[in-house]
Amino acid sequence: MHYSIKPVAFVRNTRSAVEDDYWGTVLSTIELAEDLHEEALAGIGDFSHLDIIFYFDQVADEKIQYEARHPRNNDQYPKVGIFAQRGKNRPNKLGLTTVTLREVKKRSLLVSGLDAVDGTPIIDIKPVMAEFLPKGKVTQPEWSIKLMENYWS
Repeated sequence: MHYSIKPVAFVRNTRSAVEDDYWGTVLSTIELAEDLHEEALAGIGDFSHLDIIFYFDQVADEKIQYEARHPRNNDQYPKVGIFAQRGKNRPNKLGLTTVTLREVKKRSLLVSGLDAVDGTPIIDIKPVMAEFLPKGKVTQPEWSIKLMENYWS
């Protein structure tokens, strides 16, 4: 089974190279696709955070990971499956990041905390609601904490 999905928007920012770290200072503009009306953003300014689903369009098909590997190909981390990490080389090339909404303009959103490069297609935009946040304590392995040390620096 295959699905066809059209981007609803595109990322505009100063990052053109796909890099693993230092996303903390990047401000991004999310510009609606030309065929979407600006009313698609009506009311979104009432939310502080958004979930952004995007497509890793710069990942070549031959780079997709189907088996366990060391995250970032660093053998100091344990071998884990692609679904136990947030790497870009995923079977469907989908990324998901929660961002802070800074400003709403007619057809665009200014956000911080988006780890997607300039030109990245946005598949969907959803408001973050407290009712959808995890219930209880979030747990994760030590290696993932170490791996993320400089991600948002």
